[in-house]
Amino acid sequence: MKIGIDKIGFYTPHLYIDMNKLALARNVKPEKLTIGIGQEKMAVPPITQDTVTLAANAALEILDEDDKGKIDFVIFATESGIDFSKAAAIYVHHLLGLNPNARSIEVKEACYGATAAVQIAKGHIALNPESKVLVLGSDISRYGLNSPGEATQGAGAVAIVMSINPRILTIEGPSVYHTEDVMDFWRPLYSDTAFVQGKYSVELYIAFFQNVWKQYKDRTGLELKDFEALCFHLPYTKLGLKALRTVIDEGMDEVQTRLLANFEISRRYNKVVGNIYTGSLYLSLLSLLELNTDIEPGSRIGLFSYGSGAVGEFFSCIVQPQYREALYKAQHAKLLSERREISISEYEEIFQATSLAEVSSARFPIEKDPAAICLAGVNEHKREYVNKVN
Repeated sequence: MKIGIDKIGFYTPHLYIDMNKLALARNVKPEKLTIGIGQEKMAVPPITQDTVTLAANAALEILDEDDKGKIDFVIFATESGIDFSKAAAIYVHHLLGLNPNARSIEVKEACYGATAAVQIAKGHIALNPESKVLVLGSDISRYGLNSPGEATQGAGAVAIVMSINPRILTIEGPSVYHTEDVMDFWRPLYSDTAFVQGKYSVELYIAFFQNVWKQYKDRTGLELKDFEALCFHLPYTKLGLKALRTVIDEGMDEVQTRLLANFEISRRYNKVVGNIYTGSLYLSLLSLLELNTDIEPGSRIGLFSYGSGAVGEFFSCIVQPQYREALYKAQHAKLLSERREISISEYEEIFQATSLAEVSSARFPIEKDPAAICLAGVNEHKREYVNKVN
């Protein structure tokens, strides 16, 4: 039975800042951000967008009535959820008008969460072939103004519909994974910004990649030459390149050239959106599929997922014959091109206003947000959402 990704979409807020201007405002050389970490723009979420609305907007563009009827499992992966108890998936399930006879849950393991959701979905479909599963990876990355991690912030969501006989990618087995109890990145319950040991986290990311890559080769017998591309979790795009460089010598010259070229294509969306935590790997995959018109059906793509704390996984997918027709390339190009650049002072004002930790009641200016689904306000500590197209 072939199981995998039938549809994939993403959403990012309509506001962004230029990393060159952020660098100048922070008295650092622009090259430190544009080359040193590989970022060009950073999405900025207004108060009308949170992880729920980002995910719902990402899914809205790709779901049709057949999907809404057949989706019987919604899995929401996030590390910036809005409630310690109620799953964000339930809000999205309602906003999209999905089949009520469904499971809806939230999963968490830092940036690895969406991959866990994909694998859970695969198992569910294997037992229930008539089902479809909606996987959501949605996050707002916050480290704080003037913090060491400020340049690796961002906001966005990826929505994936999984099914049998998928049109885009089938997921191969086996998948390999690795867990260690480490403290490279964390966010305590009392903080709305994360704590990170940057250098240590980079070292762990690379070590985990090397671990699961070796496991994968040992279990499958596959090598670099068997892959059209490798996609990476990209909290900032230079990190994936660092990991790829540790194994690139395993391939002949033409293999190295292909993998490096495809990596550059796979990070284009991430460069202009920033860090979206759980969705970052799948945004990279989407960038590769939509922007590289030379990938042929039958090609194998490897995916490395990493979540601080830490869990790593490597698995592979096979490109399907009609994958190009199932993508939403034009819509995503329009989404990115119609965003509005804001000044650093505007960004700082928005950042300071979007923490809702102590807000019990408020109304928000949804008329200023072009998104179809918005956070309209808070009433007696309950978030209230609106779907403008309904």
